[in-house]
Amino acid sequence: MPTLILLRHGESEWNLSGLFTGWVDVDLSERGEAEAARAGRLIHDEAIAPDILHTSLQKRAIRTADIALRELDRLWIPVRRSWRLNERHYGALQGLDKKKTAAQYGLDQVKVWRRSYNVRPPDLDDERWAEQRNDARYAELPDDALPRAECLEDVVERMIPYWLDDIVPELHDGKTVLVVAHGNSLRALVKHLDGIPDAAIVNLDIPTGNPILYTLDEQMHATGWRYLDAEGATAAAEAVARQAG
Repeated sequence: MPTLILLRHGESEWNLSGLFTGWVDVDLSERGEAEAARAGRLIHDEAIAPDILHTSLQKRAIRTADIALRELDRLWIPVRRSWRLNERHYGALQGLDKKKTAAQYGLDQVKVWRRSYNVRPPDLDDERWAEQRNDARYAELPDDALPRAECLEDVVERMIPYWLDDIVPELHDGKTVLVVAHGNSLRALVKHLDGIPDAAIVNLDIPTGNPILYTLDEQMHATGWRYLDAEGATAAAEAVARQAG
């Protein structure tokens, strides 16, 4: 039976500071490093041994994966990275304080930008987009694929091809796959796996540093899932939902 582990990166420095992050490449906080190590221990305690790792191109996911794999003594497993697993692009909101943005535009507007399935936040301006264009990680990405802002629907559209073309074949081969990514790229994948309707996905929050274990059938449909720290997941997800952005 195919086994899939999803892990949202540990708390980042901008999570801690209450800033919109998106594609800005911030590092883990001290707490985030501890969460990543704990995630590795949780996977180890379940006697799960990942065969292959997938991450985004962002260091908070990459470092979370490295720390977790160190706990598992599996730093040697093959690694694949893709921009398609990056966090949702928050456009012009990136770098802004969540509470100040809510005070300026109103909680309802920020909730629409943050949680709506198909409404994008304001676009990144030309200067900041050009800085992103010059990032070596995205050098081979065509201009029309390099976002100025994204809604969750956009993340689903860019992420699902990677799931189908790169991850599913490994699961079919019987590999245990670990995917370390971000709150919204994982929400997009969970939406696909669980068949969550567009209107209902707004209510899904994924906490940092708590692995989700999926079991799948041969058609790669979810037959079950659970957090490895079930007790801590509810409180942590509620804390994510309470954020201003």
